[in-house]
Amino acid sequence: MNIFRLTGDLSHLAAIIILLLKIWKSRSCAGISGKSQILFALVFTTRYLDLLTSFISLYNTFMKVVYIGCSYATVYLIYMKFRATYDGNHDSFRVEFLIVPVGGLSVLINHDFSPLEILWTFSIYLESVAILPQLFMISKTGEAETITTHYLFCLGLYRALYLFNWIWRYYFEGFFDMIAIVAGVVQTVLYCDFFYLYVTKGGLETGLVSFFAPL
Repeated sequence: MNIFRLTGDLSHLAAIIILLLKIWKSRSCAGISGKSQILFALVFTTRYLDLLTSFISLYNTFMKVVYIGCSYATVYLIYMKFRATYDGNHDSFRVEFLIVPVGGLSVLINHDFSPLEILWTFSIYLESVAILPQLFMISKTGEAETITTHYLFCLGLYRALYLFNWIWRYYFEGFFDMIAIVAGVVQTVLYCDFFYLYVTKGGLETGLVSFFAPL
């Protein structure tokens, strides 16, 4: 495993944990899209079904279990623990417009026509667009304060590091996965839009203050 992959994984994990801590500390999930978090939980569930069929390493197994557990913990906090603070009226993106096309594409374009491979491909495609309900919610409400710069920075760093990971693997391992790369580029572009909306919707100043405040 190269340094870009390792730090990318840790940045991704940090983003998830920061969001959990943010919700728990504020006792509120206002401004956070529950639909995006459900999509991320679906991404990890379908991607890591190989936990039941294969073992790669303790690190690999540990990270998969943590990703799945944290994603469902986030969904629980939004829809159960702090449901009264969830803004369902503004979290109105039609997720079926993402799941259905992504499901069809994963059946048509994959590396191997087998159940686990199709589900893995589905998770890759879905992850690239899972942030859209959050973007839609921010554009609809004009508020981004509850999505802290900690969370945004770690997600952006995760995507950037994975781009370097693919470059490293191509030059040093001869590895090239067009599906993962194209989906990753799409996701990176959407996160750039996320940062743009965050700044233009007035959340930057609040976020910078929270960046230096203890969680």
